[in-house]
Parts: sequence; C-alpha cells; structure tokens
Amino acid sequence: MAKLDEDGKIFVGKGSKPQYLTLKLANRHGLVTGATGTGKTVTLQILAEGFSRAGVPVFAADIKSDLSGIAAPGEAKDAFVKRAKDMGFAYETDTYPVIFWDLFGDQGHPIRTTISEMGPLLLSRLFDLNETQEGVLNIAFRVADEQGLALLDLKDLRAMIAYVAENASQLSAQYGNVATTSIGAIQRQLLVLENQQGAKFFGEPALSIADFMRTDRDGRGFINILAADKLMDNPRLYSTFLLALMSELFERLPEVGDPDKPKLVFFFDEAHLLFNDAPKALLDKIEQVVRLIRSKGVGVYFVTQNPLDVPDKVLAQLGNRVQHALRAFTPRDQKAVKAAAETFRPNPKLKTEQVITELGKGEALVSFLEGNGTPAMVDRTMIRPPSARVGPVMPAERKAVIAKSPIRGKYDQSVDPESAYEILQKRMKEQPAEGPVGKKGGAKESEGSGGVIGDVLGGVLGGARRSGRMSTTEVVVKQVARSVATQVGTQIGKALIRGVLGGLTRR
Repeated sequence: MAKLDEDGKIFVGKGSKPQYLTLKLANRHGLVTGATGTGKTVTLQILAEGFSRAGVPVFAADIKSDLSGIAAPGEAKDAFVKRAKDMGFAYETDTYPVIFWDLFGDQGHPIRTTISEMGPLLLSRLFDLNETQEGVLNIAFRVADEQGLALLDLKDLRAMIAYVAENASQLSAQYGNVATTSIGAIQRQLLVLENQQGAKFFGEPALSIADFMRTDRDGRGFINILAADKLMDNPRLYSTFLLALMSELFERLPEVGDPDKPKLVFFFDEAHLLFNDAPKALLDKIEQVVRLIRSKGVGVYFVTQNPLDVPDKVLAQLGNRVQHALRAFTPRDQKAVKAAAETFRPNPKLKTEQVITELGKGEALVSFLEGNGTPAMVDRTMIRPPSARVGPVMPAERKAVIAKSPIRGKYDQSVDPESAYEILQKRMKEQPAEGPVGKKGGAKESEGSGGVIGDVLGGVLGGARRSGRMSTTEVVVKQVARSVATQVGTQIGKALIRGVLGGLTRR
C-alpha cells in the first residue's frame, strides 16, 4: 500500500501540490459531483479507503455494484502504476474490511428498522401522503404510543390504521377529523409497499448502529456497503431509508464536538433522490440533521451529478468539495457549471468555470477545509489510483466475505415479538362472541352468507358467522356495524350499515 497519508490526513491526489483531506475537519461534510463517467465512484472509493486506513468506519450505498470491489485486492494496471509514479510513489495493491448489507437480504446481511423508528414524517414521505393523510398517520402513532402498542412491522401499522378507522368518531373528537378517504389512501400505500418487498425492511431484529461503527483487529474501519441496485427500482424507499439512518445516528450518538477524526462517515450516492419532490417539512428535517450531526462526529458526503441537485441550505453545510467534469450542452448545464464554479474559493491561476468543462477522467477540482476550517483555494487535481479493486466482486467472493462477517447470523433471521397486531387481535378474542346462541364458540358456520360482509352482518343482525380467527378487516367492519345498529332503528340501521360497509370495502 502506498504510505502517503500523513498524520491526521488522507492523501487524495496531487495538483499544484498534494491534496489532503484533514480528518479533524472531515465531519464538516462534503460533496462529490460530476457527470456520468467522470470518476465520481473512484473518488468515493479513494475517500472510503483513506477513512478505513485511518480507523474510521464508513457507510456507502453501492448503486451499480462498482464499489463492492473494495473488498478485493486491486490490480497493478499500467494506468494506475503510471499515475502513481507521476505523483511520486510506487503503486501497491491492498484490500479493506467490508460488511455487505442488503435491505432485501439477497446480497448481504438484511437491514431492518421498525415502523416506530421510521416515524410518521418519513413514512409520509415514503407513502407520498398529503397533509391531511399525514395527519391521520400521526394520530395512529399517537394512539399507539398512548396505549403501549409497539409498531414494529407493516402488519402492526395496518392493524393500527384499522383500529383508528374503527374508533374514528372518538378519535376525531380528541385529535381532529379521521376521514375514511385518508384511511383508504394509507392502506393503499401499505399495499404498494408490500408488493415492492418493503415488508422485509420493517421488523426485528432492527439494525444496531454499533454494527456500522466497527474496526478490525488491525484498527481499520469497516466499510459498510449497501447493495442498492435493486433498491433503485424504488428510489423513494432508498432515499427514505438513508434519511432514516442519518436521523437514527443523530438521535442515538452522543455529542462529541469536533473529534480528531470522525466516528463514522456516511456517503449518500445519487443524492438528488433525497431532495426530489420533498415537502418543506422534510427538507427542513434534512437540513437540521446535516447541520447538527457534525457534533456527533459523523461526516455526511453527498455524491450526485449536479450541484444544483442539493438545496442551498444543505449545500452551505458541505465544506469539503470534489468537482469532476460537467458538460455545458444545455442552459441548465451552463447554470450548473457556473453555480459549481462560484462555490469554490477562487484561484487566480485558474479560470474555474472553464476548467470544469475541460477536466479529464480521473481529474477533479478539489477544495478541502484547512487550518481553522476555511476552504482552500480550488486546485486542479489528479485523483490518486485506488489500491483495492475497481469494479464489482464476483458472487463467490461476496459470499466469502459475508461468511466471514463479524455480524454473521445476527440479522439473518427475522423475529416477530408481540406488538400492535398481536395485542389488538388478543383484545378482539377477549370480546364476547356475537351470534344466535349468545355464547362464545356457539356459532355455526353460515352457508351462502356472502363472504366477510355477510358473516359480519350475520353477527350483528342475528345471523351466524364463520368460526375461527377474524381478520383485521372483519374486526373493523363488525365494530362499526354494531355501533351503528345499536344507535338507530332496525330499518334505518340496516341502510346505514350498507352505506358504511360499502364505503369501507371500496377502500
């Protein structure tokens, strides 16, 4: 391995002088931008390797599987050997400690979080809810909290939404209107998420942040790589998960001020997905987390094609900058080039705006924080060659890394403890059974009753219902129907019941 890192610094490349990222200032966050194919992923790998050598754990999403090669030794390619020689050192290959993760559990250890940990704000973002629908979701979380109903997985949330629908009149008086249209919208989004395998992401055992912050026996930081190729088919889930992870870090880690080196560095590739169509409340949350997580010792580095992808309030928090080439073919491209140039501290020897469009592959404009935290003058820099493999690992190599993982077996099997769904089901079972015999277990299975609605109507209006465990939908319909029938006359009650059932079953 090339021993070019200085004490407290990571060697990144060489321009008019060697360019170092100072570890003490690395938690001031950063930005890596550039057009497709200009070298952003290699720069991300260089930074990840440097942090690992310094004993700093890293988390990075691997969009195209290119970053996975950091788990394997590099190759002494002619281009790498020559580039290293031009920088004044001999190229050597190396490998780094890696933990592979995958939300779906196919290419790494499963990552799970609970519904409660995600919270209503991020779930609303994931479900693309409007303000009214988000309000209903907040009511569900509030009621679950007050009644001690743990929300761990999707079936817990589905049961909780059904419970809110069942008790809509009482809850509306206390918290505000609970519209059936909002209930239906949330239920439909739950179905969409389930169809996209989102159920695998929610549940126990939930991820322990400590497992992202490991070092190996040699003191190197583990590089946590999230397989995100399939995840990109659902970009909203991808961005919501990464924001949830940053929020979890912010809430769980203690204040440490400005440490000598970060406790964890977080790379957010395809960062524009985080900000696309995000409501103001969510943008404020992102800006708050980015601004305050620095004092927890966490550095956040956004990787994206265009600096215009990042809102100004967030961009202002990103002190360490690496700008690869941009192309100025359209008015928006030209605006991006100008905006990128204006974010750098000027260098009288460079026409920054012009150089951005002239940079070759592996070249970048670099400005890292120095001294008391002020940006260095921008410098045209050749990025050093990586010492690990550039490109993906083979499936067999990935399996070998997973088999030797320090967390092997910890998350591989899901568990289902008692939570909201089970508790609500238990409450339902403890209620006296409805039926012509008037006692629990005395009802006979109906014939030609018309399915769920027929069974429930039978229980309320005098017919029999099916034996066995009722579904959450049956519970909701049955309770609403019984409440209506009790309060009004028989004929009017039947008409209202038909209306209520029709409205619910259409959702």
